[in-house]
Amino acid sequence: MAIRFIREEGDDILRKKSREVTVFDERLHTLLDDMFDTMYSAEGVGLAAVQVGVLKRAIVIDTRGENEKLELINPVIVKTEGERKTAEGCLSVPGVRGYVLRPEKVTVRAKDRYGEEHEYTGEDLLAQAFCHEIEHLDGGLFIDKVVEFIEDDE
Repeated sequence: MAIRFIREEGDDILRKKSREVTVFDERLHTLLDDMFDTMYSAEGVGLAAVQVGVLKRAIVIDTRGENEKLELINPVIVKTEGERKTAEGCLSVPGVRGYVLRPEKVTVRAKDRYGEEHEYTGEDLLAQAFCHEIEHLDGGLFIDKVVEFIEDDE
């Protein structure tokens, strides 16, 4: 396992749409393992493959809750409920935080590293992470959705 370089705002790859994963092999497993190592090293709760320069529809999330260490391949949001204004940041946009409107509850369908399909439902931080990381796969950054930036003294 290795810690990979996290791409930052201004890097063109972050604005590209990631490709669907069709091969579930050892290379994918290594990518996922490296993504967890990279995310933990940077003290994040989620990371998309594009953030480490790989245009694959793969994300890892660990909100440090029960059963919330997840690998999501080709994730799709299938249901959302409610709305809340929440503070957010991003490993690819260091030093910037802002308030974003996100669903309170989100259900996603995705495959695991072996190609098996699963459905997950998350609330609050996990719901936020689902939305944030899936947006990365479509070339989005949280700053595109900020309704109010947070000053350093807040």
